Amino acid sequence: MEKPHQEPSEQPQEQSSIPTSKVQRATQFVKTGVKIGSNYVKHYAKKVIDPTLTKMDLDKANADDVYETLSQLKGSALKMAQMMSMYQNVLPQAYIDKFKMSQYSAPPLSLPLVVSTFKKNFQKSPFELFDTFSKEALHAASIGQVHEAELAGKRLAVKVQYPGVAESISSDLRLVRPFAQQLMALNEKEIDLYINEVETMMTAETNYVLELERSERISKACAHIPNLFFPKYYAEYSSERILTMDWLDGQHADAFLAEHKPSQEVRNAIGQAIWNFYDYQMHELLEVHADPHPGNFLMKPNGTVGVIDFGCVKVIPPDYYQAHFSAINQEVFTDKAYMEEVFIRMEFLKPDDTPEERRFFLDFFIEMLDISTRPFRSPTFDFADQVYFQDLTAFGERLAKLPELRNSKQARGSRHALYLNRSYFGLYYLMNLLGANITTGNSLWFQKKK
Repeated sequence: MEKPHQEPSEQPQEQSSIPTSKVQRATQFVKTGVKIGSNYVKHYAKKVIDPTLTKMDLDKANADDVYETLSQLKGSALKMAQMMSMYQNVLPQAYIDKFKMSQYSAPPLSLPLVVSTFKKNFQKSPFELFDTFSKEALHAASIGQVHEAELAGKRLAVKVQYPGVAESISSDLRLVRPFAQQLMALNEKEIDLYINEVETMMTAETNYVLELERSERISKACAHIPNLFFPKYYAEYSSERILTMDWLDGQHADAFLAEHKPSQEVRNAIGQAIWNFYDYQMHELLEVHADPHPGNFLMKPNGTVGVIDFGCVKVIPPDYYQAHFSAINQEVFTDKAYMEEVFIRMEFLKPDDTPEERRFFLDFFIEMLDISTRPFRSPTFDFADQVYFQDLTAFGERLAKLPELRNSKQARGSRHALYLNRSYFGLYYLMNLLGANITTGNSLWFQKKK
């Protein structure tokens, strides 16, 4: 797990309580809505005096207020902020910059709440279970926080879930729904579809018994991949709300790149290891570590990388797997009948679309596929190519403003696509952060098709 000096410089204040009732949590959202309304009034009043003020100034004020509320609520509310921070081609930059904090650093819980969680789960305090236990969290995120412990000479990382997180998922998502819909430019049907998928995934993510089982199984299955390493997990010191594993040394990408200034060879080795990890999960296991933000990878100067946090794992239904990955085949761009068949299976096109709708969405999704699958269509891909990411950003900006999508009465795309797309676009941006030039065109999918 990451060390204290690897965290961002802005250290949040410790939190002594979390609002847990529906009324308390709804009240926090209402207060935030009032603040945002006030920000608009103040912004446009100031703009009369100072015409140089921009929408970015307003976005920053609103992002600060929204993040403050979500970080105090934690749980699914803060997790949504973390997810949205990865949509760099959709959200205003001020929100991305603020929400990225949820990947590394949220206000930690005070020690009495941590001790209370241990006593509920083990009838003992952490100081009775371990030889040593850090009184302060070394890392705090959306669902839980991590403490360092020692037992019989072993250095351990102990993840403690925040109180009330599991019980408040449904109500939190209802509260955050309008905000997410507006920021991510989704229509009513799409937001309903995706919120249901997010609720299913987050419910699983708060079950640390399930996370331990998945962590052990996927780590073992991927142990053969070069340059990857995983922690060992300890069931006897884990429960539904507490998860204990080996402490992993390493640094998140930002700190690693800044401190070590690694060679291109090291960047490529780390990037290739992470890419191969995702490729193997997608195509051999049909389940994937669906949270590829930089906070879940610990990098070392020798070109190896540790993988942590298997709470968010997307299980891919076999029928959807076939449809989803058929779209990266070159034939999809040359065979119109095959293309339409693939798009119907992926739920991009609907049986009751008018001829005009079918033509419009067919052209639009062809363009989307051309951009999003570009890394697969050559033997290697240089993720340091900023032109590619400019194209992605420009497409995302156009997507957010497209009236045909905003006004559509139907959701375009399957709910299963949400976490698969999140995985791949998160992977792309992580590769871009590393500046990795890697082999991409020998995906296991293509090998299966031969």
